[in-house]
Amino acid sequence: MFLVGLTGGIASGKSSVIQVFQQLGCAVIDVDVIARHVVQPGYPAHRRIVEAFGTEVLLENGDINRKVLGDLIFNQPDRRHLLNTITHPEIRKEMMKETFKYFLRGYRYVILDIPLLFETKKLLKYMKHTVVVYCDRDTQLARLMQRNSLNREDAEARIEAQLPLKDKARMARHVLDNSGEWSITRRQVVLLHAELERSLEYLPLRLGVLTGLVGLASLLYLLTRYFLPSP
Repeated sequence: MFLVGLTGGIASGKSSVIQVFQQLGCAVIDVDVIARHVVQPGYPAHRRIVEAFGTEVLLENGDINRKVLGDLIFNQPDRRHLLNTITHPEIRKEMMKETFKYFLRGYRYVILDIPLLFETKKLLKYMKHTVVVYCDRDTQLARLMQRNSLNREDAEARIEAQLPLKDKARMARHVLDNSGEWSITRRQVVLLHAELERSLEYLPLRLGVLTGLVGLASLLYLLTRYFLPSP
């Protein structure tokens, strides 16, 4: 099994593309969902965040107040780094757990929905394929203004706050162009899924695991023969 990192930009259509992959039966892991999960009360990251930033980052029910925490680390690289050192290891552990579940179920590949895939680069080394959901800037601007009821200035500010989609497209192995009709985009997704399904890149890991299991079974058999007397 291999990993596919998928990303996009605001109003590029990433969520719609993810839905198509899911309709095709693909395994999808949303890293944002995992990031919210690992900071819930009772988890190690939650305790360490409170220790590092104080109880002011808590809501009345004990959950992390994401807005307050975001304000605390805004334009403060040291505090942002501290938060990342707390959350990123926990996110990776949960991500590997979810991935392993899909491996056991026989999936050939797993899609990881990672909004900041190219910005942080933390997970890039684990990805066999990278995919960007792209659309041209004019289309992105128009969609964002309509979807969020924003004026042009506010919409442009939100787009400018992100790494440009054209830069992400240059770094990605696959680009799904969502600038035009949705039917064209959907066909691109179907074709990419077919290409990934045909790939044999999942075989080395699966064969390696099977070889290891056979070796372990052989070792247990020999130990049993050695330590248990024959009848």
